[in-house]
Amino acid sequence: MSDRPTLPPVRLPSDAELARDALVTPLLARAVRLARWAGPQTRVGAGGELVEEQLPAAAEALGLTPDDDGAAYASEAWRVAVDTGLVVVDDPQDGEGDEDGGDGDGGLVEAGGQLALVTGGAPQDVLALWLDALETALADATAPLLDDLADVLDEDGDLDFESLDWDPQREAEFLDGVLGNLYLLTVTEGGAGDAPVPLPALAASMIVPDDMGEPTDDILEQVSEAMMRLDDQFRVLEPIGLVEYQPVDEALMAEEGDSEPVAMGDDEDVSRYGMVKLTPLGLYGVRARMLEAGLDAPAVGDLTDKGADALLDGVAHYPEASARAETQRWLARREPLPAARELLAAAKGTDAGSPLRRLHCQQALSLVGADAEPAVREVLDDPELGGLARVWLAERGAADVPAPPEPMIFWLAVDTIAAQLDAAGGGDLDELQELVEGLTSQHSGFFDAAWRVQHPATPEVLEAMGRLHRDKRVAKEARKAAFKARSRTGD
Repeated sequence: MSDRPTLPPVRLPSDAELARDALVTPLLARAVRLARWAGPQTRVGAGGELVEEQLPAAAEALGLTPDDDGAAYASEAWRVAVDTGLVVVDDPQDGEGDEDGGDGDGGLVEAGGQLALVTGGAPQDVLALWLDALETALADATAPLLDDLADVLDEDGDLDFESLDWDPQREAEFLDGVLGNLYLLTVTEGGAGDAPVPLPALAASMIVPDDMGEPTDDILEQVSEAMMRLDDQFRVLEPIGLVEYQPVDEALMAEEGDSEPVAMGDDEDVSRYGMVKLTPLGLYGVRARMLEAGLDAPAVGDLTDKGADALLDGVAHYPEASARAETQRWLARREPLPAARELLAAAKGTDAGSPLRRLHCQQALSLVGADAEPAVREVLDDPELGGLARVWLAERGAADVPAPPEPMIFWLAVDTIAAQLDAAGGGDLDELQELVEGLTSQHSGFFDAAWRVQHPATPEVLEAMGRLHRDKRVAKEARKAAFKARSRTGD
C-alpha cells in the first residue's frame, strides 16, 4: 500500500488572500502602527521594552485610551514589533551613546527592515512576518499567570520560576497539542469543518484517555482546569488572527465560585463554555508549524507543479473532494492531451500502490473530458491499462470500443478490488462488499478464473473476498481460490 499522509490535506486560500488577512489582524496591525510611530526619541528599557512613561503615548498612537488597558495593548504590540524586526533597538554600547534617545538602560530605536515588507513585500514575505508575530503571541499565551506578583518574587526582586510550578516546555507542548487537535477536527472529512468546537470537547481531547469510559472526578477536574487555561490562551491568540473565539461566559465562573472548577451540566448551553475555530490564517499558521516540526501536513495545491506520478501517489488517500480539487488544479496548468498521456504512463506498474493509481487516473481522465480520448485509445492493448481504457470509453458512450478479452476482464476485477481495499484502509467496507458480491453474481465460475489472474494482488484480493462475502458457500470458494493463487505464486 502507499504511505498514508499523517493528516488529511487542508484547503487554504491563496497566499495573497492570507497576506491581506494577516495585515488586518489587530495585533500585527498595532505592531505596524507602533513601528511607524517610533523613532530615536522613543525610550526603551534594557530588554528593548517600552519604558512605563512611554506607554501612554504609545497607546494614544494606537488610538487607545492611555489607561492600564491601553498600556497593556501597546506593550504587547511593541513586543511583536521588536520580535518581528519591524523596529530595531540598537544597543547604545555599540554606538556613540544615548544622547539621542534611550533612558540610560535601553537603546536607540529605528525602523527595521521588515517594515518595508508591509507595503512592498510579496505575500510570502508578509506571511513570514505574521508567522514571527504568531510565535510571540504563542509565547505570551503560554507564559505563567501572575495573579499576585509579590508571591513569585525572590529576595532580589526577580521572578522565582520554581515557585510558579511552570514548565515552559510542558505548556508549549500542551498548547501545540490542542492546536493540532483543532486542526485535525477542522480538516478531517466529517469533522468540525468550519463549525466552532466546544472548549470542553477540545480540553477533553487532551486529558481524557481514549480507552476511558466514564471520566473520574479527578479527570473532570483536570478538564475543567484545562478549559480555563485555554480560555485565557485563546483570548491572547485571537488578536493575532489564529482563532475565532467565543470566551467562557464569565457568569459561569461567578456561579461556580472562584475556588471551584467550571463544570458543565447535562442541560447546559455548550456555547457558554467557550467555542473556538481556526481561521483560514490559523490553519495556515498551525500547518506551517507542523511542517517545521517535520510532520506530513499536505495542502491542496502542493502537487500542482509535480509530475503525474507524484499527483496519483499524492492523492491516493485524500478524501474525494480534496483529491478532485488537487487534480483539477493540476490539470488547469496543462494541455489536456499531453496531460492524459502523462497520467496513463504514471498509472502503469505492478507495485502495491499501482491499483489505486489506476483508479485515480481513471477519475482524473474523467475531468479531462473528450480531449483525452486519443490518449486512452492508445492504451487499449496495454494489459494493465486496456480494461481501464474500455471502461472510460464506454462511460463516455464512445463508438468502436473493442470487447475486452476474458483475461483482461478478470485482471481488471482484481485490480479494481485491490484499489478499493487500499482506499478503504481497513475502514468502511460496505461499498466494497457490494462490489464483491456484484462481481461474483455476474460471472459464474468467477473464482475458477480469478485465481489464475497474473496480478500481484490476486491472493490478497481473493482472501478479502472470502472475508467480505456474506454467502458462506461463496466465501469458502474465495478462500480456496486464494490458497490456489498463493500456491501458484509460491507465496
